[in-house]
Parts: sequence; structure tokens; C-alpha cells
Amino acid sequence: MHHANHFYGHAHVLAEYCGLGRGDPPRIGGYLQHGWNVLDGLGPGTPYAPGHPIFVWSPQTRRRAWSMGRRLATAIGAPWLYLLTMQPPPEPPPAREGTIWYPFHGWEGQHVRGDHRRLIDEIRATEPGPVTFCLYWHEYRDDRIRAVYEAAGRVVCHGYRGLQRRDTDVDFLRRQLAELRRHRRVASNRLGSAVLYGAVAGCTPAVYGDPMRLAHEDRRTADRIRRQWSQLHGVDPDPVVAAEVAAAELGADSVAAPGELRALLGWSRRSAAAA
Repeated sequence: MHHANHFYGHAHVLAEYCGLGRGDPPRIGGYLQHGWNVLDGLGPGTPYAPGHPIFVWSPQTRRRAWSMGRRLATAIGAPWLYLLTMQPPPEPPPAREGTIWYPFHGWEGQHVRGDHRRLIDEIRATEPGPVTFCLYWHEYRDDRIRAVYEAAGRVVCHGYRGLQRRDTDVDFLRRQLAELRRHRRVASNRLGSAVLYGAVAGCTPAVYGDPMRLAHEDRRTADRIRRQWSQLHGVDPDPVVAAEVAAAELGADSVAAPGELRALLGWSRRSAAAA
């Protein structure tokens, strides 16, 4: 179905969970939500073919989709949660240190606008320990932006998202999980998938600093996010409450068993033997 189903190796993670291997996941019979979404689970401007299902992360996203006329929306939980079931934390858990910080990022269609140096100054004045800056691939490939962060500390990138089913980094989420598990805190200047992922992976989350802006951005959505998910904003939110909110947004109660997920995604005729 839609090529965004492969973003970040999501289809590969789900195929592995279903016992089909992750090298060449079958075609998903619908649209798979590929990032935390405050609308119907589809990315803004995504062309929708009526009559096809949308596999969203959470019941609340499903309700929004239904209210917008997307009656074929089904909550299955985020691919991140399926990865966590396949890669539980090691015992005993390693010591965590410092903060992994995700600056708000742009993409091919919209570039982020803001003062990165001023944001770094605020981060350094706020965080109690060492900081790892994780840049999205779009900013990581910009030599000017990357150099600003490299001058301030350790810089990483989890990999390329992929496009049109090409160059997808199937280890993107695994690389992200490894980084999150080595840090005590996860933070960003905008609430997004990375902060939610970190909150359910054992990090203390925070959202603060200059939110920056995207070119031609609808600022009403950003303002609504700060109001509606206030429990995750601030320098030091309540970590217990934040983790509960993050689990709900990722659809922790909607994670399906392998056989059920195969049926939902249209993979029921496949088997582990076919991998």
C-alpha cells in the first residue's frame, strides 16, 4: 500500500514480530501510521484511497479518525511497542547517564527555522549531565546545522527514514532503542515520537526550549499540543504520569498477538515457514 508504511523500518519490525522475518516484509493491506499523530493517523496531505484501512497506534487516534469519516481505522499499537517485546531490557539493566536531546526537525517539504545556538545554550544550562544531540537525517545532512551541534558535544543520527521503499534503514528503531537505554533523560523542544518512545523505554522525559517553526506551519496545532499534553511539557514533568500518557499515546493496550496482527495486516496467508 502506501510507501510510508516502510518508514523507519516499521513494516520490517511488524513482519519480524509476526514470524515472517524482516528482510522483505509483505505488502500491508492499508495505511500504517508512521509517527505520533494528533489527527487521523495519516500524515498531513497524504492522499487517501477510500475503502482502505488505516492502522493507527491508539484508540484516541482511532476515535479522531472515525470523527473525520475514516471509519476503517483500527488501533494496533505503535511498531515501537512490538520492538520492545522482541528486545526486552537486559538484566541487570546498565547504568544510564545524561540526556539524549532531539531538536525539532524538518523534512523534504518543510525546513525548520530557529536559532540552534541559542537552543544549545539553554540545553547546556538546564541539563544536569552530559548531552547527546540526536539529529534527524534531514538536519544531519545539513553541514551547517550539524557543525553547530558537533561543536557542543556528541552528535548521533539514527539513520535514514527511507522514501518510496528505497534506502530504508531497517535498524533505525533498534539504533534508537540502544541510544535511549543508555541515557537517563530524553528531551526535545517539541513533543513527538522520540519523547514518547523514551518515556516507555525507561527515560525521564522533558519538553522545553524554543519550539522553532516549520515553514508554512499551522501554529494552531503546535499550540494545541502544548495545551492538551501538558503532562509531558516542562523541564521536569512527573515521570510516572508522563510514562502513562506516553503508553496511552503509543497504544500500549492495543498491541496484538502475532496471529491477530497477521490477519489485520492482510498477512494471514503467510507463515513463518515462508520467511
